[in-house]
Amino acid sequence: MLWDGRGRLSHAAAHVWYDSAMEHPFLERLRAGPILADGAMGTMLYARGIDYRRCFEELNYTQPDLVQGIHRDYIAAGAELIETNTFGANRFRLAAHGLEERVRDCNYYGVKVAREAREVAGEPVFVAGSIGPTGLAMQPGRLVQPAEVLTAYREQVEGLLEGGADLLVFETFTDLAELRLAAVAAREACDLPLILQMTFTEDGTTLAGDTPEVIARALSDLGAAAMGVNCSMGPQGVFEALSFMRPLTGLALSALPNAGFPVRAGDRYFYLASPAYFAEYARRFVSELGIAIVGGCCGTTPEHTAAMAEALRTLRPATPLPAAPTVVVVRATEEELATPTASPEPTTLAQKLAAGKFVVSVELDPPKGSNPNKIIKGAAMLKEQGVDCINIGDSPMARVRMSALALAYLVKEQVGIETIIHFTTRDRNLMAIQADLLGAHAMGIRNIIALTGDPPRLGDYPNATGIWDVDSIGLVHILKQLNQGKDWAGNSIGRATRFFVAVAANPNALDVGKEKERFRRKLEAGGDVVMTQPLYDRASVEQFLEDFGPISVPVILGVLPVQSFRHAEFLHNEVPGIEIPAYLRERMRLAGENSLAEGIAQARDFLSDVRDLVQGIYLMPSFGRYEVVAEVAKGVVM
Repeated sequence: MLWDGRGRLSHAAAHVWYDSAMEHPFLERLRAGPILADGAMGTMLYARGIDYRRCFEELNYTQPDLVQGIHRDYIAAGAELIETNTFGANRFRLAAHGLEERVRDCNYYGVKVAREAREVAGEPVFVAGSIGPTGLAMQPGRLVQPAEVLTAYREQVEGLLEGGADLLVFETFTDLAELRLAAVAAREACDLPLILQMTFTEDGTTLAGDTPEVIARALSDLGAAAMGVNCSMGPQGVFEALSFMRPLTGLALSALPNAGFPVRAGDRYFYLASPAYFAEYARRFVSELGIAIVGGCCGTTPEHTAAMAEALRTLRPATPLPAAPTVVVVRATEEELATPTASPEPTTLAQKLAAGKFVVSVELDPPKGSNPNKIIKGAAMLKEQGVDCINIGDSPMARVRMSALALAYLVKEQVGIETIIHFTTRDRNLMAIQADLLGAHAMGIRNIIALTGDPPRLGDYPNATGIWDVDSIGLVHILKQLNQGKDWAGNSIGRATRFFVAVAANPNALDVGKEKERFRRKLEAGGDVVMTQPLYDRASVEQFLEDFGPISVPVILGVLPVQSFRHAEFLHNEVPGIEIPAYLRERMRLAGENSLAEGIAQARDFLSDVRDLVQGIYLMPSFGRYEVVAEVAKGVVM
């Protein structure tokens, strides 16, 4: 054995998540019914021409499109949980490829690639950070101290956290002591849900000789969300191992078997268990053993996933979107088109602010692909939490995303919550600006944040040409002209529009003097409400109001909750326009494993402290974790 003794390790931090006032969405989803996980990553990379001797984890940053394509195939097949390509991304395994100093990159980009695949697919898929054994248990006599192994796992977990993993899955462990060390390292670094999985030999025990019953008892007290069996044998052997574990634990169980034993043909290996066979066992896993997470390991493909998805279709929770609205087209007469009529009522947002209600908005970025399901479901959840409206970005950071206008319409129609769209002048000339604004008004999208837009050189198309016939100040003038019933050239548009126009303010601009001058011009052009970049304490808000005031319109304060000390340091040091006071960053550092709860508490305290100074807030979720901003909003919405 690698480590002397088989005693229990201290795991005082194991239950941090469950003591929090907020439940992770994965845990909520876990209770709702079986979750379908993806299949093999290595098998698919090998099938696509990657030599098995290559470091697969390095591909996360050298060939990200290849890895992302596999993730997308599994999502398209029906997987609701995808595992990152980081199984061997610990310093001990990477050292075999001379990459022991690239642990952070392998893990960070592994999550990034998986998250981007999710965004392109537009499905509410969980991204699980995959963690495998160090491999040292297979090298008898090698002297490695448990502290070194703990450090290695903690290093890997930190990379996965930085990338934004939703949960962590430990897989293909053969040594119980090592899995305990890995779980302890994870709990010291974070409070994400954990899935702990062992692998068994064909005689039904681990390589160390532990039976499924021993494993079930040993893993039940580590504070995991689920435990189970992966790799090992095919579905039949995994079914048998889990049948021994099931009576001994109340934890959710997972089953991710190999596609049987591999067969060598020439210089290639093939797995024989068919998709249909996996589909049969998927039903049995759920109906006979109550398995909560079903998927595949070595040898499984998107075809296996698709077969299991169909087999579990009636057993998984249904989450249908609201039916698409029926659109009735009514043609106006020529007389109606030529005769100006009364403009519509002010937007709900405008009415709430006028009535003195403290408003809460949440910013959601459109998907990178054509599927809006994840965003729409997130908006629905936020509406249930009492949020007043949804902000929708316009290809932020000059990266291609779904049209903000299209997504705003879908959210309004399918969720029934008002939206505010970011509208930039970067990509449109004067004609396109006015055409899109008139179309937005016709679809009921009337809250507009007037923005100039990030330069194309920041994004995916650095050689694209920005247009900028006007800047954000000119856009405010155009909107107010449309509200007078005329276009920019002074021609009548018939019925006047009723846009409610927001203007941006950056209290932390490098050139504060220039920012203040542009801010005054935006208000003079007719801005109806001010929306700020994120601030973090009352002193900063008071300084902003003093420097930029007097402000005669409502102010909606930007709030971006920090989720870890690393996150706080990144925002403060690398993101323009954000300054986090040193004492708050120090509190995040001292919070350690409770950093997420500390970040939420800081945001809540801040909102309570400044509520008398502003008229509303707009919350900005990081990593798509809408549940975090929903938790911050509790106690604010009314």
